[in-house]
Amino acid sequence: MKKQLRLDKYLADMGVGTRSEVKVIIKKKRVSVNGQIALKDNVKIDIDNDDVLVDGKKIAYVEYEYFMLNKPAGVVSATTDDINKTVVDLIEDKTKDIFPVGRLDKDTEGLLLLTNDGELAHNLLSPRKHIDKKYYAIINGLVDIEHIEQFKKGLNINDEYTTKEAILEIISTDENEGKSEIYVTIVEGKYHQVKRMFKAICMEVTYLKRVSMGEICLDETLSLGEYRRLTEKEISILKNYNKR
Repeated sequence: MKKQLRLDKYLADMGVGTRSEVKVIIKKKRVSVNGQIALKDNVKIDIDNDDVLVDGKKIAYVEYEYFMLNKPAGVVSATTDDINKTVVDLIEDKTKDIFPVGRLDKDTEGLLLLTNDGELAHNLLSPRKHIDKKYYAIINGLVDIEHIEQFKKGLNINDEYTTKEAILEIISTDENEGKSEIYVTIVEGKYHQVKRMFKAICMEVTYLKRVSMGEICLDETLSLGEYRRLTEKEISILKNYNKR
């Protein structure tokens, strides 16, 4: 069944302007539909098949938007904040009211997905899906094989909760500095979970960066604060998680 929208709503949805601004643009004969100047703002548009142009530029309708952000420290994973800049503020060419899929702590960097696809986001965050989240971290302390086994068994991060199995990989250790570089992969997303896991073994995370979520890896060409739209392949991968 084809989906139709009023022309003014179609254009407003795609960020051309507010509904009232769009009506003025249409009245000025700046909009064409399938090669014909649009004379009314209530004409029905088939969002899959009709060609809509404003000032000669094609305006394709996109129902859902998907972005990958390399989140910088100091930015909060929220849609609005009275004090801090949010991850949504960084996505300048969005046309929808997007939101972050989950959250990264304010001082944590790396991969964050943003979308307006609520069903997909809900499924990606569902504990039943067990989607891996991999982090790179710098640790105050010397991580060794014994700690790998502790992470594998699960760690008690408070009086009530023991984490599920996590994969700890040692990249390097520096005995002089008393520091380690590691990767850790978890399937949960408890509050400050990685930091609390290392605190449970009397170590401190001094730097944390998410590098992947499931099969979606951070695009290393993105500098901190930069973003791009997800590819069709990446979107397909995420939607396949929903079918599990």
